[in-house]
Amino acid sequence: MSTDVSKSPEPEGGVGSGPAAEPPAAAAVTAVDPRLLVREQGFRGYANEFLRRMRSGELGSVPVVVGLIVIWAIFQSLDSSFLSAQNLSNLSIYIVGTGLISVGIVFVLLLGEIDLSVGSVSGLAGAVFAVMAVNNGAPEWLALLAALATGAAAGAVHGFFFARIGVPAFVVTLAGLLAWNGLMLQVLDRSGTINLDDEGLVAKLTSHYFDDVAAAYGLAAVAVLVFGLAQYLDARRRDAAGVPSRPMVEIAVRTGVLAVFAFAAAYMLNQYRGLPLALLIFLVVLVVFDFVLRRTTYGRKVFALGGNTEAARRAGINVVAIRISVFSLAGTMAAFGGLMIASRIAAANQGAGSGNLLMEAIAAAVIGGTSLFGGRGKVWSALLGMLVIGSIASGLALLGSPAHVQYMITGGVLLAAVVIDSVSRRTQKTAGRT
Repeated sequence: MSTDVSKSPEPEGGVGSGPAAEPPAAAAVTAVDPRLLVREQGFRGYANEFLRRMRSGELGSVPVVVGLIVIWAIFQSLDSSFLSAQNLSNLSIYIVGTGLISVGIVFVLLLGEIDLSVGSVSGLAGAVFAVMAVNNGAPEWLALLAALATGAAAGAVHGFFFARIGVPAFVVTLAGLLAWNGLMLQVLDRSGTINLDDEGLVAKLTSHYFDDVAAAYGLAAVAVLVFGLAQYLDARRRDAAGVPSRPMVEIAVRTGVLAVFAFAAAYMLNQYRGLPLALLIFLVVLVVFDFVLRRTTYGRKVFALGGNTEAARRAGINVVAIRISVFSLAGTMAAFGGLMIASRIAAANQGAGSGNLLMEAIAAAVIGGTSLFGGRGKVWSALLGMLVIGSIASGLALLGSPAHVQYMITGGVLLAAVVIDSVSRRTQKTAGRT
């Protein structure tokens, strides 16, 4: 016997009772996404939204960008050659090696963990490459792959003991810092320092420049076009799905701002020797890993683990596999950065990976906006943070300041970044946001 549901009476006081009641579908239609209201108000709406985000602790990259502007303004006022084409070009190469290491650190920090071994791994990778390519005469491409594989294997070992055995990442990577440094000394043996071939593959990673002005301007144009097209296609997809999207005016403004910075950077580079190959490689790496983090399932899993490990496990994420892969990725990027550093000094030596390299790599990620508490950050943090650290080092070098001054200033900047991160998280919790 069938029942006519459409004619069944509704309980008194239910959804359909009373003259003011409206169907659920109608109520859903009247709900308006707050982002639409912001965009309808134009510039005033965006300004109010920006102030709201600042008050609620959603600072994003604002502190580091403001800090970078202040740093550049101070050093330029003290030495007019700071913003010269030559100094900025040299700065762009200086930040690449440590910046690549910092990219791997960003992934580890997103898990809410730390990797103290990346400095030693970078030195080991440089030693492996130099011994194979210079001492043993192996093809450089093969030695380069072996060096990267060494970094990946070292990172996988850390990940295994952390994710599978349960040893804290701090302890595992601290042990790695000592062990890989010892292995590097063993690999170099009595050689001490091995000079690389100036015309070799690795040496050219930092010594080669695209001197044709079309290279830098072409890269800027491609970056602007790809960014604008990606924003446009994303808006189309969101429109088709019936969710709020950026209007064309906003896309045009964002693309225009990027174009100003991109072509200004290209102009400055062309005033010296052109586009450095090292900078091009760094930017490509950043774009690729930014896509991985923001647009792939793997990236969402990394963020999920950093947000709540138990919730991620119950959602079906293979926690062990993701953790091992992240530490392996950090080791690979440490090796890549170590090769870039070896390329810049044209040698592999027993001091590689020591000093303040580890601290700079971690500081760059944190200063750039990646949270030490996990679950929040971007790959571009490595670039922003290294620009801050590199600018401080470059400016103090021009002024003839001793190294200890750089350490103190960089330490202060790092502390300020962590304080801002902590206060930001606390403010977001107070505002009811996570």
